[in-house]
Amino acid sequence: MTGLAGLAKLAGFRGSSVGPEGKTFTPGFVCVLAILIAGLGAWVLSGNGSNTAESEPAPSPSADLGLDLSLPNQAATPADPPIEAAPVDGLRIASQSWRRGGLGSKALVTLTLRNGNDYAVKDIEIFCSFARRDGSHLTDRKRIIPDIIAMKSRKTFARLHVGFVNISANQAKCSLVTASRI
Repeated sequence: MTGLAGLAKLAGFRGSSVGPEGKTFTPGFVCVLAILIAGLGAWVLSGNGSNTAESEPAPSPSADLGLDLSLPNQAATPADPPIEAAPVDGLRIASQSWRRGGLGSKALVTLTLRNGNDYAVKDIEIFCSFARRDGSHLTDRKRIIPDIIAMKSRKTFARLHVGFVNISANQAKCSLVTASRI
């Protein structure tokens, strides 16, 4: 068994009364043929069939002239600045509650926010998720609070209109998203 004849016999090429010369292709032979074609295509696309002279980088003109084009004082450049904590990391919701308003369609949230940062924050974005009595999710609402909370202090926002909610909403859970440093 050599060459294609051996491959055809291994793949299940057998004689039959169908097709040219009375032979037919089995699914095994078609699978082997598809694998060979895919492998050949991958080999050609990977560049292994290309000329090696094309894959080598061209010498730079400065190397021929003996010039040094590197930037001066590269070792003296400072490292990346340390990453500061986001202003929202120092904030937390100390207490929260909600009730309905406006004929039952408005969500009015009362929040007490604590700022543990060493700086004041403003434009605090909150995200409130509303659910049914059984805990299944209904809707989400976002709201930006434009007020300023001084450093190391707390502030209560009473009956803050977050948005309209489904009449079936029975539970609310708010969380902090972002804040801006002053």
